[in-house]
Amino acid sequence: MLRYVVPLTIFAVIGLFLLRGLWLSPSYIPSPLVGKPAPTFSLPDVEDASVMVSSADLAGRVGLVNVWGTWCVECRHEHAFLVELARAGVPIFGLNVRDDRVAAGKWLAQLGDPYVRSGFDPEGKAAIDWGVTGAPETFLIGTDGTILHKHISPLTPIVWQRDFVPLLREHCGPSDCPFLAAVAAP
Repeated sequence: MLRYVVPLTIFAVIGLFLLRGLWLSPSYIPSPLVGKPAPTFSLPDVEDASVMVSSADLAGRVGLVNVWGTWCVECRHEHAFLVELARAGVPIFGLNVRDDRVAAGKWLAQLGDPYVRSGFDPEGKAAIDWGVTGAPETFLIGTDGTILHKHISPLTPIVWQRDFVPLLREHCGPSDCPFLAAVAAP
């Protein structure tokens, strides 16, 4: 009898794990950095290597950090929406990862530059500190420098309204997010 109970129990436990997996989102990857201070960094600017872009530039304001690269097809898909957000006043800082500086500069000149500044991270060292698994990824940073949200995959108007706007409404006052009325649907 025992020889039937042990395999049946193991099968039941495995079955429960598999059943639970049916309700999990395969695209959701939790970030251990959400709710914690944004990692510190200091990188040369994509367009001007003599200018440094650092975590200090993010201090005291709500903004986005967007991880991108010219090699990233999905980054091209989200780029027009980033330009739209920047025109509405959303401060966006770029983290250009594992790229060619000249190609990145051409990209911004051709497609528009939505970034307040974009740090050039050719070896991906800063990206590792941020827990980046690929590109594009977008982080929402609070006025206190805390990471409020991490989104993996292209940022779209639907994702913006669903995931970012509620957090902005929760964490922003009019002085922190003067752009909110322009980028939040009623």
